[in-house]
Amino acid sequence: MTILIEQPEFGSQVEEKKVSFNANELILDGGFMVPKALSSQDEIFEVPDINAFGQSFRDYNAESERQKSVEEFYRVQHINQTYDYVKKMREEYGKLNKIEMSIWDCCELLNDVVDDSDPDLDEPQIEHLLQTAEAIRKDYPNEDWLHLTGLIHDLGKVLLHPSFGGLPQWAVVGDTFPLGCAFDESIVHHKYFKGNPDINNNIYNTKNGVYEEGCGLDKVVMSWGHDDYMYLVSKENETTLPSAALFVIRYHSFYALHRSGAYTHLMNEEDKENMEWLNIFNKYDLYSKSKVRIDVEKVKPYYLSLIEKYFPTKLRW
Repeated sequence: MTILIEQPEFGSQVEEKKVSFNANELILDGGFMVPKALSSQDEIFEVPDINAFGQSFRDYNAESERQKSVEEFYRVQHINQTYDYVKKMREEYGKLNKIEMSIWDCCELLNDVVDDSDPDLDEPQIEHLLQTAEAIRKDYPNEDWLHLTGLIHDLGKVLLHPSFGGLPQWAVVGDTFPLGCAFDESIVHHKYFKGNPDINNNIYNTKNGVYEEGCGLDKVVMSWGHDDYMYLVSKENETTLPSAALFVIRYHSFYALHRSGAYTHLMNEEDKENMEWLNIFNKYDLYSKSKVRIDVEKVKPYYLSLIEKYFPTKLRW
C-alpha cells in the first residue's frame, strides 16, 4: 500500500487546501493514529513520559496538587454546559463586538491566564502556545500554517479576561463535547452529567439526538469555550489559514473524539480528512507541556511574519 498525499497549497482558497490519506497506512504514533508518511519516526520532538507535575499526561485520577481542583472544575462544567446555554453564548460572542486587537496583542493578553481544567500544566498560557508552536516547527518546518495554528489554538481563552466579560473557567476551558445528543461515557468525569438539565430531555439522550448520522461536525453544537470562540474569530475575520487549521482550532479539546473515537458517526468526509491533521497536532498540544522555557523575543519576529501572512492587522473579537 502507498499513501497518496495531495499536498495543499496553503496560500490558496480554504476549500482547495485538503490532504487525503490511505486509511490502511495509519500507524500508532505517540498515542495518536497518524499517517505513516507523517509519523514522528524521524522527528526531533520526543514524547515525554510525564507532565510538569511528574504524573502521566491526562491522568485525572492521579494524586497531584491540581487533581481536586480539576475534578471540581469538571463537575461544574458538566452541570452548566447545556444545549440552550451554548446557543445563547454563540449568538452573543459571535457578534465579535468586544474589542479590536492583533493576534500578538491577544497572545500577550494571556500572560496571566492559567487553565484550571488542565492536570498537566500550571504555567501562563503564552508559554504553552510557544512550546506547542516551536515543537511543531522543528518537526514540520515547511508547514508554516501549522506553526501558526500551534501559536493561536488557545487564544480563545481571553474569554477569561475582564474585557471579554470575565467568563468563569467552566465556560472557557476543559474538554469539549457535543450537546443535543447523548453524553458519551468516554468524556472525562462523565458521572457529573447527572446534574445537567439536558439529561431530562429524551431526544438529547439518544445516539444521534437532534442530528443526522454523517451530518458533519459543523452542524453539531459543541460545549462553549475557547475552541469554538477562536474558530469564530478566525473565520469571521477571514483568515487565509486552510480548513484543516480551522478544524484543529475548533476541535482540539474534543478528546472523546480523537482519543476515544466517540461521535465519529456524526462526521462527514471533510471531517475525516481534517482529522488526520488534528491527530498530528494533538501530540504537540498535549505532550509539549513542560518546564522548558521559550525565548519569546527570539521567536517573535518569525510568528509576526506568519500572522501578517494569514490574518489582517487588527481583528474583531
